[in-house]
Amino acid sequence: MPIIGAVADDLTGATTVGVLLSKSGAKTAAFFNEVAAQECENVNEYTGIIVSSNSRPLPSDEAYEKVTKATKALKKMGIKQFSKRIDTTLRGGIGVEIDAMLDEIGDDYVAIVVPSMPKSNRVLVGGFSVINGVALTKTPAANDVRTPVKENYIPRLLQDQSKRKVGFVGLDYVLGGKESVKLSLIYSKDEGNRIIVVDAIDDEDVDTIASAVVELGWNVLAVDPGPFTERLAYHNGYMSNKVWENVNIKEDYTEEKTVLIAAGSATPVTKKQMEVLCSDERNVRIHVNPRALINGGVEAELEVKKAIDKVVELVSKKNQPRSILLETALSGKLLNLDKEDEKHGYEYGSCAERINSSLGYIIWSSLDKLGRDKFAGLYMTGGDTMVSVCRQLGVECIELIDYVIPQADVGKLVGSKYNKMPVIGKGGLTGSENTAVDIVNRLFKESKKESKVYKDEKEDSCFKLENAH
Repeated sequence: MPIIGAVADDLTGATTVGVLLSKSGAKTAAFFNEVAAQECENVNEYTGIIVSSNSRPLPSDEAYEKVTKATKALKKMGIKQFSKRIDTTLRGGIGVEIDAMLDEIGDDYVAIVVPSMPKSNRVLVGGFSVINGVALTKTPAANDVRTPVKENYIPRLLQDQSKRKVGFVGLDYVLGGKESVKLSLIYSKDEGNRIIVVDAIDDEDVDTIASAVVELGWNVLAVDPGPFTERLAYHNGYMSNKVWENVNIKEDYTEEKTVLIAAGSATPVTKKQMEVLCSDERNVRIHVNPRALINGGVEAELEVKKAIDKVVELVSKKNQPRSILLETALSGKLLNLDKEDEKHGYEYGSCAERINSSLGYIIWSSLDKLGRDKFAGLYMTGGDTMVSVCRQLGVECIELIDYVIPQADVGKLVGSKYNKMPVIGKGGLTGSENTAVDIVNRLFKESKKESKVYKDEKEDSCFKLENAH
């Protein structure tokens, strides 16, 4: 029965918080929109439900509407703990999305904002976001193609975006312990603040804040990348304190399969990771021309067909590639998609949608032509790309399992003929230069487990058919 519900502004964010809940014993699924969550027949099997509103790059009024719809869906499920999952680099219209959730769940709720994810080296000190020891506005997030971040002081960033008064609790009060945090929160609330930002530099700080909030007994909207939501769920008694560790899998898995990669992220981090991956000749890159996809019509159809034909050719070989990378923005000149929308007279976001839909179609068609047995799993960067692939494959959701590193999330597809197929989603600003290599390795390991389950299910299905006659 769903107890914990979160709205994330993209699907990679949804999988990140979902994995943290799953690893602590709360079976959790990420849905690519609220309709998918509402139509899922097995939704009551999950303790945690994460819905992607796909709203990060949208204008504030559209983002508000999408988050409101997602929140209403969670309310109908009887959710007890609400969260607004935010990006670790604070991209998007966080303030307006907090407003949307608070307007829907009730005026008696207070939003507690803990933007830290210490295991990913994302912390908040003095109200300032620090990423890997660097001020947020000096990181690639400041120059993000669609959602650049220009404000480093988070209380001010949120105040500029929200209609509610924003308060702040500094690190000195957090280090003072649970009672100190409780008193600081009470004082801030009494000052009229309904959004309260709290410093945290390690996991112990996050746990202290969660414990204090639960003891206060307030109705709270958790606003964070995932760790605060997970600790809040524990202190609320919704799951165990034991973190599930992935069982070590012997590296005797077969490599007579291929990992399909759809890279929808254009960040320098992703570019470097893919360069390292493709330095091994067993991994093949296919560049898909984004201009052709944007132009549409016959030009787009031919470009998509060319990519599909190339995948089929490569995978049909005796020694098929270890992985195939499908990318539109990691080589050649990087396009400003907002300017491309204006240039072509398209609605906002249309160019990005055309590119992601095309990548999703290429993935679906390749799987459909060659069969799932030819593939070890799917690796996707960028939330919009993940959503497009899920839609094309007809899956209901992604059930979360584990992570390779924090924010590189391991799951399995639920629904359609690709049920239980391994998948890993990763944010564009996450990981070291070897992360893509590690992800491909992990998918081969997961494929070994999935293959046995899939084989057993097919044999069981055949047994039932034989005995039905």
